Amino acid sequence: MPTYGQLLTDLNLPGPRSIVIVNHLNCSIVVGIAAPTIAKMLSRRIARASQLRMAARRLPVVQHRTFMPEQVTGRKEIDEQYPDFPTLSEAEDPGQNGGYINPPRIKRQFRDPHSDWWDKQERRNYGEPVHEDNDILGMFSPYEYTWVSPAKGLFQIGCFVATVLGLCFVIKQTYPDQVSYPREFEGGLVKELGGAGALRARKAGDADP
Repeated sequence: MPTYGQLLTDLNLPGPRSIVIVNHLNCSIVVGIAAPTIAKMLSRRIARASQLRMAARRLPVVQHRTFMPEQVTGRKEIDEQYPDFPTLSEAEDPGQNGGYINPPRIKRQFRDPHSDWWDKQERRNYGEPVHEDNDILGMFSPYEYTWVSPAKGLFQIGCFVATVLGLCFVIKQTYPDQVSYPREFEGGLVKELGGAGALRARKAGDADP
């Protein structure tokens, strides 16, 4: 830490035009100098000295981290309070869920909506264990349609297709012919439509459409 004499020496203050007041209690220096450059240098020196004082007062690294006693923050106490998760074998934990015992896998949709549930919306009682797949078994999961079985649904689709095809066949067999007959032009209007090689119109003797 620089002394007051070093501070005054480094400033190179001109004697008769400078006034320097040093306070020995709080190490503050008040300078009245004609030149502004010298005042700027003095402020830098004061800031550097204050930083050195703060660095000298800092606590050690270990003491700065915590002030809790070893009986509370020791490694042994932490291991006793928060032990490692037990490692279970495949036979002990077939579901690989930490040994959690799941309730029966029943979708809440199929529970009686008129029963006296504690939670009317979720159809669940207070304190009832929750299945690990509750996100797909709860009331807010996709609704499972069970009104028509797959076999009955396929039968209904087949009946619809057969009905549509049968109706088309009946219409084709009973639909009346065209009441009009295509018009015939003399010579097929070959000259009028562009001459030989052009697509001509219908003329007498052509096959019926």
